[in-house]
Amino acid sequence: MRREACPQAYLRLVTDPAPAVWDPDRLPDQTGRTFLITGANAGLGYFASEQLARAGAHVILSGRNPNKLAAAHDALEARVPDASVQTLLLDVSNVGSIRAAAASVRGGLFKRQRLDGVLLNAGIVHTPRQRETTRDGRELVLVTNALGHFVLAAELLTTMSKSASRTWTPRMVWLGSMSTRMGAYDPVDIQLERGYAAWKAYVQSKVVVQALGIEADLRLRDAGVPVESVVAHPGYSIGGRTPRVSGVNEPSAWKRLKGGLQAPVAQSKERGAASLVRALIDPEISGGEYWGPRHLTRGLPVRQQPSRTSSDPAVRRRIWETCEILSGMEWPLQRAARMAGR
Repeated sequence: MRREACPQAYLRLVTDPAPAVWDPDRLPDQTGRTFLITGANAGLGYFASEQLARAGAHVILSGRNPNKLAAAHDALEARVPDASVQTLLLDVSNVGSIRAAAASVRGGLFKRQRLDGVLLNAGIVHTPRQRETTRDGRELVLVTNALGHFVLAAELLTTMSKSASRTWTPRMVWLGSMSTRMGAYDPVDIQLERGYAAWKAYVQSKVVVQALGIEADLRLRDAGVPVESVVAHPGYSIGGRTPRVSGVNEPSAWKRLKGGLQAPVAQSKERGAASLVRALIDPEISGGEYWGPRHLTRGLPVRQQPSRTSSDPAVRRRIWETCEILSGMEWPLQRAARMAGR
């Protein structure tokens, strides 16, 4: 039987100071490790990739647009001359693309035969006004922000488990959102078939993401899989506060002005990426935790409390089972444990 830990014991449900000083500009050495970042051609994904590359990691930049991926690759190599980086075409709203990309990783088409972490970052922030669906009839925002990453994590699980060692436990990080504190949406109508609204679609998809990230860690532990799952959010990180990077972030003068007016509550995407990177590589962090900026919208990353809906055990189980049905797949937990020799 599955173990259901007491949420208060299993999760860190109170805002907690960081266990050690964390400097995003001086990260622990990541030489020899490989990380896959989804949505890496711009925004948070790009800056997380750059920070990891500066720390010595091999970074796989993934995205759905080959031209934008190439631009991000060139920008990263220009800004980090010794960077070890490759690109991977991956559209998280397309199951076929997900499986093809995962097969490339599993098949050893990249420089290193290991995968030490995955940042599940890609998503839609500016959601469509009217409900849209993918080719297979799934609601677009749910698929892009949550369901596609559920499938990708499952496809990469055995590869990650084989990369575990005495000194490193591979980790997947799910991109949560502070917006989940602003709307207690319980995703009963998970595809919003009975009532779509752009804001609700975004917030509800992030409730799903956070519930999946927390539930994943519990199931990984129960199965003895040496992979951790962590949820992190970037606060209020905007392009107008972000350094200009050719081909990656080129805000207009008007966007810069708006960004400046929001300075008291906003931060750059470069700084927002710090929470995601810390959640991915800090050895002091444990699976099942939730991290974000100290002042909610901005600041250095600290341990925080997820929304009540995201951390509710019954909601988490229901969302997980619904995603299994919608994706038509179950995570290969037992096989991943065997592959790791557990």
